[in-house]
Amino acid sequence: MEYRYVGNSGLRVSPICLGTMTFGSSTDKKEAFMIMDRAYEAGINFFDTAELYPVPPESKLVGLTESIVGDWLSHKKRDSLILATKVAGAASGWYVPPVRHGLTSIDRFHIVKAIEGSLKRLKTDYIDLYQIHWPDSIVPKDESLRALDDLVKSGKVRYIGTSNDTSYGLTKSNEISRYQKLARFQSIQNNFSLLNPRFLDDLAEVCKKENISLLPYSPIAGGVLSGKYNSDTKQDGRFLRYLESSDKRIVKQAKRFINSKTLNATKQYMDLANEFGISCIGMAIAWTIKFDFVASTIIGATKSCQLDDSLGGLKIKLNRQLLDRIKKIQNDIMYPMG
Repeated sequence: MEYRYVGNSGLRVSPICLGTMTFGSSTDKKEAFMIMDRAYEAGINFFDTAELYPVPPESKLVGLTESIVGDWLSHKKRDSLILATKVAGAASGWYVPPVRHGLTSIDRFHIVKAIEGSLKRLKTDYIDLYQIHWPDSIVPKDESLRALDDLVKSGKVRYIGTSNDTSYGLTKSNEISRYQKLARFQSIQNNFSLLNPRFLDDLAEVCKKENISLLPYSPIAGGVLSGKYNSDTKQDGRFLRYLESSDKRIVKQAKRFINSKTLNATKQYMDLANEFGISCIGMAIAWTIKFDFVASTIIGATKSCQLDDSLGGLKIKLNRQLLDRIKKIQNDIMYPMG
């Protein structure tokens, strides 16, 4: 397997990373262990989690995914894996952790509290890649970066990254790191797929110029590109459940993934993949992996049997004819996820 470096760090990762956000909700512990075992045996050395997980976010479940990953990790050789997790705080408004009160944020206090909790749940004494889950527009960036830099100096964290960030946010943060001689973001974890190629508009240029790696999440658009929502008898999927949620924010997010444009584009991608004799899931993952600014694409699974199609993306080589056809669909149906 080809391994790639994250940014200009010493992290050498598999081109596919196993995401764990369903562990503890739609995926029980036994199945989660089977998924992690299957990925590990296939050569995947990069695992991503977060203090917030599992999803959808619920205060009573916060931290459960990390605990499941930690239990599994305790049976493996720690230095054989690259482990990534994230600090969320609650400035985004998604949840209030049960051990804290009121509105939290990505300030020094919450970063320190978060890393202590993550290390305990993950049963490890260091995190390879520690990421900010969402940018905080209130706390000054230099406060967050100094706190993260202290974690690097203490040995609790090897490298840092960001997630769901913008070109401005990424550039501003790394300029602060440069001038204040602090640890800088080596990676950015953003939504990137055939249905959501917006990263190519300007963030890709920042990554290439600054040697920052993209870690794409949701490469099959939350399962939409599997075609499960295109069939006449729609298979069960979390977005169908989300559409029935009483939380308007969750419903809004679900509608980003399931709408007339995404379903139309998915139908065309499925037909294209069938024409070339490959799976649509594999094609979608291979498309994200092919970019030189991508270090590792984050896949997810609720059942171990779902991994085969995703791992198959490693073997698919997209030729120029296929890439041109993909580009035409993207030009015909611009930004189906908004």
